[in-house]
Amino acid sequence: MSRKYQGLIILNTKSLEGSVDDLVTSVSKELEAEGAKIEKVAQLGRRQFAYASRHLEAGHYVNYTFKGAADIISKIQGRLRLNGHVHLQHFQRIS
Repeated sequence: MSRKYQGLIILNTKSLEGSVDDLVTSVSKELEAEGAKIEKVAQLGRRQFAYASRHLEAGHYVNYTFKGAADIISKIQGRLRLNGHVHLQHFQRIS
């Protein structure tokens, strides 16, 4: 059974080679590699943090809406933990 999820991912673009769009696309591909069917990707732009988080002052916020199986979130989190450009990730089920 497929469920719908929303994932807010904050990207660290500090030492990024290439464009932010390429990074957003590569994260989409990582989600898809774990079985996610992406419906919508909304770039919310670069925003300052209220306080420095792990030596970072700001990040690029991206909201991913996707469908997947019940166990997909733990798979995605494990995979994105290995991506040095993913600063923070938060997922919630929306239906």
